[in-house]
Amino acid sequence: MSLRVVFMGTPDFSVPSLARLVADGHHVAAVYTQPPRAAGRRGLEERKSPVHECAEAHGLEVRTPVSLKHEDEHSAFSALDADVAVVVAYGLLLPGPVLQAPRFGCLNVHASLLPRWRGAAPIQRAIMAGDTETGVAIMQMEEGLDTGPVVHEQRTPIDDNTTAQSLHDELAQSGAAAMSSVLAQLEAQGHLQAVEQAEDGITYAAKITKQEAHIDFARPAAEVQRHVHGLSPFPGAWCRLAGADKPVRVKLLQVEQEPGLSGTPGTVVDDRLAIACAQGAVRPVRLQREGKAIMDLETFLNGMKPAAGSKAG
Repeated sequence: MSLRVVFMGTPDFSVPSLARLVADGHHVAAVYTQPPRAAGRRGLEERKSPVHECAEAHGLEVRTPVSLKHEDEHSAFSALDADVAVVVAYGLLLPGPVLQAPRFGCLNVHASLLPRWRGAAPIQRAIMAGDTETGVAIMQMEEGLDTGPVVHEQRTPIDDNTTAQSLHDELAQSGAAAMSSVLAQLEAQGHLQAVEQAEDGITYAAKITKQEAHIDFARPAAEVQRHVHGLSPFPGAWCRLAGADKPVRVKLLQVEQEPGLSGTPGTVVDDRLAIACAQGAVRPVRLQREGKAIMDLETFLNGMKPAAGSKAG
């Protein structure tokens, strides 16, 4: 017998979990997602969220409230008579009456190994901090910020090639698989074993701001690499490189470390755009000039080749 589920999610990260619910044969009573947003160059179009589009493709009822604070929304949610709500990057706070309405509560896919990296940007912060592993936690939701007990976790390594995009995609899939496993257990046993989060090791993943995207080459190459990869592709870590007439703003989206090279931090040290850091150097692998498409290093150097000795800053 399948579970009666309400799904709540909005961005691309949420889509694999919704698709897996449908594939597993659960009855999705309704899908909650953020309302369509203004899009297009003039903001005259409205763009539905990725979850909205996925739900419509599967013929599911879609609800897009601006807020869940009001009693009429509580009543509408409760009337769905759900066994469980599955929440994946929804983007709205769930008030107490919503959290308590499903028979087995609300289960959240969170993109970290709680209690590390509670909050808005766990994927980016894990990379930027130099964590060697992360994962997904399936959490029983309560009113605190990612404070609920954990019913399942799945670990994923982080290495020098991991970017926020690649980790996002991997965790979206592993989160869907983990939730599928948890719901199968709930369906079979009628309950879940939850473990309270530890009091030690709590960290908060603050929202990424554009102001922190400027690259500081006065840091060691390993830190610069983590900074670049943690912000790739959005908002994109950037610096200015010497152009034909003036410095050009360029996003570095992937870099490799060059420990055998050195120089004054922020100086281009060879003809293939290695840039000196406080320790070692980094060489861009993927870049994006302002207003241009993303390109590899070879393509970039065909159009713009900052000379050795020029500054990156």
